[in-house]
Amino acid sequence: MTTTQQPPPPPPRPPHGPGPSGHGNGGHGHGHSHSHGPAAPVSRHLRKVIAAILVPFSVAVVVGLAVLWPGGAPAHERTGVGFDRQTQQATVTKVDKVACASVNASGETPTGDTSTAEGSSAQQQATGTCGKASIRIDTGKDTGRTFTEVVQPDSPRQLHGGQQVIVAYAPDAPENLQYSVTDVNRKFPMALLAGIFAVVVVVVGRLRGIMALVALAVSFLVLTLFILPAILQGSNPLVVAVVGASAIMLIALYMCHGLTARTSVAVLGTLVSLLLIGLLGSLFIGWAALTGNTDDNTGLIHGLYPHIDMSGLLLAGVIIGSLGVLDDVTVTQTSAVWELHEADPTMGWRGLYRAGIRIGRDHIASVVNTLVLAYAGAALPLLLLFSIAQSSVVDVANSELVAEEIVRTLVGSIGLVAAVPVTTALAALVVSADRPESRKLAPPASARGGRGRRRKR
Repeated sequence: MTTTQQPPPPPPRPPHGPGPSGHGNGGHGHGHSHSHGPAAPVSRHLRKVIAAILVPFSVAVVVGLAVLWPGGAPAHERTGVGFDRQTQQATVTKVDKVACASVNASGETPTGDTSTAEGSSAQQQATGTCGKASIRIDTGKDTGRTFTEVVQPDSPRQLHGGQQVIVAYAPDAPENLQYSVTDVNRKFPMALLAGIFAVVVVVVGRLRGIMALVALAVSFLVLTLFILPAILQGSNPLVVAVVGASAIMLIALYMCHGLTARTSVAVLGTLVSLLLIGLLGSLFIGWAALTGNTDDNTGLIHGLYPHIDMSGLLLAGVIIGSLGVLDDVTVTQTSAVWELHEADPTMGWRGLYRAGIRIGRDHIASVVNTLVLAYAGAALPLLLLFSIAQSSVVDVANSELVAEEIVRTLVGSIGLVAAVPVTTALAALVVSADRPESRKLAPPASARGGRGRRRKR
């Protein structure tokens, strides 16, 4: 009877022999060196190999951040167009209902065809009831000043008393036309929704959830303090995106999942996939002659900063947009392979790869569908316009506005699909690279189950 029943709390680690019968761990005489729980199932030598790859890469990212750091966005004269306007917060104090004919510039009843959208709108503006809103400026040098704005009956945004709004300020306009309502102030509901999101993440994720929120905040800071200002300063958008995305990847993954070999494998898988996305994106954006200048916002950017390479900006968006989903794929695949190895330490790397890739195929199907539907949902109004025009699928796909989204979706999806076998193979090779050392960790794992005190051999 060799069971050493030692009731005193925190016993040093109950000695239970060389390991379970039938497996021959080769752990004879090594039980004393693993008394603080399971370590990473890779050898120290292999961890040094991983570090030899990732440390120079991390140093290069830090150097890139230092060299390209912009120090803030460059100043420019406001054009007063689109988002490039001075804005203030305001409140709608009251809205009076008046006849449109008394407040519109022309009160004449239209005599043309009112079956069209333009004719119907003109009819309503001539004979309908409009809103005459009184609006008070709440911020800026004109705080307390009021102005009126007429709201047409067919306007998509109707105002009501007490509503918080955003107004644009045009200093060069006549005094009675300097202010105009541009949008609703929706900061409070947006902040409340963000707060609910943070609470849900922390309640469900606990410490991991907190770290995920911190990583999200850091990612946002990298985006707003480095990537956007550096592009505006004239740096190459692709280089800026690669450096910024790499920084976000390193910070987010290691902060959320720890400085471990498992996380390092996910980083390597993400890095390889990002490289593939960058190469494919550069090739097909150039081949398809996509300019990246397809709407009013990109046109305004190009007008204000003509030195920015808009096609490079498009490629940078593809890389940054793919990063978030890539992290999910690589971390999931790496964790799956690690758990498979924990369940069966005798499984070789080929067996681990085959089992992991079966999990990955399910992941591929769901992720690709998610990406396509996400882009389709964002472009739904545009697709609806093409449907109304009864354009053929070929004509729709050939337009630059849609072609950009197609290239963005397909290039990102190829990178995501490739991330599964690449990350699975890396994880299988790493986790099974030092089988004897990983097997030495089996006895402490079984000891935690409390079966050691029953063992009599």
